[in-house]
Amino acid sequence: MSVNKFNAEGYHDPTVFEALTNIEKVEKQRKKKKIVFICSPFAGDIEGNTRRAKRYGRFAVIEKAVPIIPHLMYPQFLEENDPDERQLGIDMGLILLGKCQELWVFGSRISSGMSAEITKAKRWNIPIRYFTTECVETKGE
Repeated sequence: MSVNKFNAEGYHDPTVFEALTNIEKVEKQRKKKKIVFICSPFAGDIEGNTRRAKRYGRFAVIEKAVPIIPHLMYPQFLEENDPDERQLGIDMGLILLGKCQELWVFGSRISSGMSAEITKAKRWNIPIRYFTTECVETKGE
């Protein structure tokens, strides 16, 4: 979109020009941000894994990405210890994965839920990046 300094009648309109230019800048910045799926363990050490997942989300934001972290959201209203609800959370997370530009895998331990996410990302040709628990990128698998 190209912003014109003149209105439809040909008069110079600096206020509208500035407003539309600012909107265009915001749109360009928004389009630059990748939506990334954060893949990390949850079950087991739930307290520690939750703390680490929050740190991974913060890291993604610092990297100018928009993090999607289902295992921080769904346990707010789904029961992790109920196998049906756990599977529902995984299934809903996979729907969100399909909307992401990349999958970011954190840590060296791959849980069963993470394995399902990695398998889907590969099947859907979603790029996968691997990181240590300290948020240092590695070569991966």
